[in-house]
Amino acid sequence: MSGQSLLVPGEITPVRSVPGNIRRPEYVGKPAPTPYTGPEIQDSDTVERMRIAGRIAAQAMEEAAKLIAPGVTTDELDRVAHAFMIDHGAYPSTLGYRGFPKSLCSSVNEVICHGIPDSTVLRDGDIVNLDVTAYINGVHGDNNATYLCGDVDEESRLLVERTRESLDRAIKAVRPGRQINVIGRVIESYAKRFGYGVVRDFTGHGINTSFHSGLIVPHYDSPHATTVMQPGMTFTIEPMLTLGTHTYDMWDDGWTVVTKDRKRTAQFEHTLVVTETGADILTLP
Repeated sequence: MSGQSLLVPGEITPVRSVPGNIRRPEYVGKPAPTPYTGPEIQDSDTVERMRIAGRIAAQAMEEAAKLIAPGVTTDELDRVAHAFMIDHGAYPSTLGYRGFPKSLCSSVNEVICHGIPDSTVLRDGDIVNLDVTAYINGVHGDNNATYLCGDVDEESRLLVERTRESLDRAIKAVRPGRQINVIGRVIESYAKRFGYGVVRDFTGHGINTSFHSGLIVPHYDSPHATTVMQPGMTFTIEPMLTLGTHTYDMWDDGWTVVTKDRKRTAQFEHTLVVTETGADILTLP
């Protein structure tokens, strides 16, 4: 594994502004979102609006990822994604969600998820996950991917490659009539082939007009995830695989989640809708 030193919190820059004409999610300025009480199955109009939001989120992530290189700060990646979403009339969903101060999550090396962009400088050999969600026309589109920074060691490269493959396999397992735990079963069985840990406490989720609808999509084979998938259901799949344990610690910021053994972790995510025959990915650039 890479011999990189462990991450430490950096300095967080002031909150970036959003023009007043861009519609905010209802939770902005509140301690928590209003619980979602609507359906998990969406009509075709909502799905098409989500496709627009998903495309903007995917393109914003791509634009930020173009800058990933040794010497670049994670705050600079946030600046680029923020500007892209604003320029396309979208609100960055993470900005102000339960007080989160930035427009994307940047999770480097041992950070499982929810890393806050700051003055941290990327180093040669790092792996960095960018998690970007856009809100436009009253709906959200959520995606993430893990990128290589410079010359990355083989163990980390394989982890990233296989985590992406686990997402692809999980999406192919989506079928109406199947229980949602088939998703985690596919991911966990694949990850076990390589001795990877599968993070359990952070999951995929229902998404629509609500950032997190309450529907839970575990990435391990949970006997409790018995919801039956139906056409029109919209949710994310976002496996987090680790080189070691799936257990975690959280930094004092209340957001940054790191592996307990500080070994590296990777993640990939798409928002999708269940169709009559499988799944349609809504977060394509």
